[in-house]
Amino acid sequence: MSFGKKEYEFLKVIGIGPRTPGCYINGQWKGNGALVSSVNPASNQTIAEVLEASLQDYEDGMQACYEAAKLWMQVPAPKRGDIVRQIGDALRAKLQQLGRLVSLEMGKILAEGIGEVQEIIDMCDFAVGLSRQLNGSIIPSERPNHMMFETWNPLGIVAVITAFNFPCAVLGWNACIALVCGNCVVWKGAPTTPLVTIAMTKIVAGVLEKNNLPGAIFTTFCGGAEIGQAIAKDARIPLVSFTGSSKVGLMVQQTVNQRFGKCLLELSGNNAIIVMDDADIELAVRSVLFAAVGTAGQRCTTCRRLLLHESLYAKVLGRLLDVYKQVKIGDPLEKGTLLGPLHTRTLKENFEKGIQNIKSQGGKILTGGSVIESEGNFVQPTIVEISPDADVVKEELFAPVLYVMKFQTLKEAIEINNSVPQGLSSSIFSRRPEVIFRWIGPAGSDCGIVNVNIPTNGAEIGGAFGGEKATGGGREAGSDSWKQYMRRSTCTINYGSELPLAQGINFG
Repeated sequence: MSFGKKEYEFLKVIGIGPRTPGCYINGQWKGNGALVSSVNPASNQTIAEVLEASLQDYEDGMQACYEAAKLWMQVPAPKRGDIVRQIGDALRAKLQQLGRLVSLEMGKILAEGIGEVQEIIDMCDFAVGLSRQLNGSIIPSERPNHMMFETWNPLGIVAVITAFNFPCAVLGWNACIALVCGNCVVWKGAPTTPLVTIAMTKIVAGVLEKNNLPGAIFTTFCGGAEIGQAIAKDARIPLVSFTGSSKVGLMVQQTVNQRFGKCLLELSGNNAIIVMDDADIELAVRSVLFAAVGTAGQRCTTCRRLLLHESLYAKVLGRLLDVYKQVKIGDPLEKGTLLGPLHTRTLKENFEKGIQNIKSQGGKILTGGSVIESEGNFVQPTIVEISPDADVVKEELFAPVLYVMKFQTLKEAIEINNSVPQGLSSSIFSRRPEVIFRWIGPAGSDCGIVNVNIPTNGAEIGGAFGGEKATGGGREAGSDSWKQYMRRSTCTINYGSELPLAQGINFG
């Protein structure tokens, strides 16, 4: 085990030991399930061991959480907001260490790891303001001496199932808002990033303890599919927020729907950048590099398809091939690294299978296309020239593989953008108003995120995040996403002595 290494000493500061219980249940750390290893994807060496949840741990945790929900929803929303503010402050104090842990365990470069933790801090700030703005509406009543309005109340418990690629940011998008809305949170982190799950939970637990609040308000389970299935089936959980593949997301949705629960789904992406003939080429090339290579292509918003206008196809492609040669591949914790490893050996194997599949469908490898011989899960950033009609282009290969294709007209480019099952993020590079406004209008991109002159990734928290079609239709983070975490009641008060009926009905 590598835990004794000097470069791992920072883990002690955030409460991680060589063997750690992976369940925070009713204010206590437990774990009666399997013993699993957290692995550094840059070396495939064990960092530390974690005791996962058993089904009995799950039941014990849910019983305590269900009782805590009755208390938490009665706390005034601004007071709940103050708790979230304290969580944000506690995260700020450990920003560097938590960011380093994300980089170490997930494999993204350090700047992205720190940025991910900063995203939760920003969400805390957003949620604090929101805690004083959970406003309903006054609705004019057609009946005399009647008052009609809307109120918003907590759901009770919100479950958050997160994925390895953003092992803590997605928690922040959901949990910060769910908490200020008056819900308890049940979190099942990704099975391959348990140390991030534990470290983040210890921050939240410390704030709850400091304020003499039940630890069960924030309940955490490290575990695998059986815990996820238990969450999906649990009628005590009105809303399940799931991030992952479209295939698994559909299974979760079907299970939750069978008990009339609600799902918030953030699933696969297959995102395109369109470069028009009037585009700023250098701006576009820098954007494509970040969108296609960042996080080793393991973002749901990664650019996977690059659509180039035929008049500048050769110029943009040549420039892109030049910058790809300059990408530094290596240890994500080392300064200057732009491309770290894929998260697991399985993803590395999937990359190899994907390249073979691409070649069999007529794809031409322009650069990259190979794994890098090392102890870690490193692969080359890859650019492929291929037809937009190839079946492989319709799928999401979770790796730094970019499909390049040319088009002649804006209409053709939009049709290619919209031709895949997924509908998360999209971007166009142009300065012409008629292009921009068609792109963002009803005949333009069919995605939930529609950008102009910026990459497909790097979304801000102030806007609602999510996509259409096989991306699941969910919306998290900003705008009015908070409404998904509450139940709406339309209230009518008769303060008169008569009983006029709506629509003028006379019932005797």
